[in-house]
Amino acid sequence: MGALLGLGTGLGLLLVWSAFAVPRERERPTVGPSSTERLLMSAGLGHVSATSLWTMCAVAAAAGGLLVEVATRTPPIALVAAVATGWCPVALLRLRARRRQRELAEVWPEAVDNLASAVRAGLGLPEAVAGLAVRGPEPLRPAFERFSADYQLSGRFGECLDRLKEHLADPVGDRVVEGLRVAREVGGGELGRLLRNLSSYLREDLRTRSELESRQAWAVNGARLAVAAPWLVLGFLCFQPQVIRRYASPGGTVVLLVGAVVCVVAYRIMMRIGRLPTERRILTTPMLAEARHSAPVRQEAS
Repeated sequence: MGALLGLGTGLGLLLVWSAFAVPRERERPTVGPSSTERLLMSAGLGHVSATSLWTMCAVAAAAGGLLVEVATRTPPIALVAAVATGWCPVALLRLRARRRQRELAEVWPEAVDNLASAVRAGLGLPEAVAGLAVRGPEPLRPAFERFSADYQLSGRFGECLDRLKEHLADPVGDRVVEGLRVAREVGGGELGRLLRNLSSYLREDLRTRSELESRQAWAVNGARLAVAAPWLVLGFLCFQPQVIRRYASPGGTVVLLVGAVVCVVAYRIMMRIGRLPTERRILTTPMLAEARHSAPVRQEAS
């Protein structure tokens, strides 16, 4: 009996000592997606990897540079063409992302109105959200079809909303999803009023942004035309081999490099001055994971 008591006492003291002396491994914070991955998700191409995008850019740069080198026999011109063609996939991806964001912003008010009508008809909020897979605007139906399948499998409304945000990858969608989360918690008679207020807010925001973008269009188009004009002239000069080969000299190379740097800097400054505030995504999954991770760290520090 004494040996058993001594063994239990020693084991207890060992556990107490290990709780303070043995270092504990902290959970590593979740690393969010890179800027390239965020761009792909915003363009609706989340299934495409960043490696595939950069491989495509490399192939386009090699093909464009080789083609211009064969046509002009001027390495500096071929280098400029390689850089321009290599950047084309990224530029097209950004254009696709802006168009998709604008398209989704135009249909979100209709989707929220549909939700308000479904709630007014007596449906629960999860069923109303899943119903957008059939009754919602066409651009949003694939995302809500996935939400409907997730909710039928798990029945966890909050987690399904998080996955819906990841699939949409849209700033306006983030606000709508968080509004639905708040509406789920509020419930009762305030649910319909909250959805109607959200719809009117989205319409007012869309109207204001559309007016600002129409006024800004002349500055953006002017900046693009001013940057493209000298390179278009250079492209026409490629049909005159005697003239274009002068750029193969050291002086011609310096002229090309200085011109490229000036064009890039001037274009960035012009776009910086004339750009509108860009909407940022809120409360994404990496942000929430980082907040959950930092909470126990702050408690231990205190």
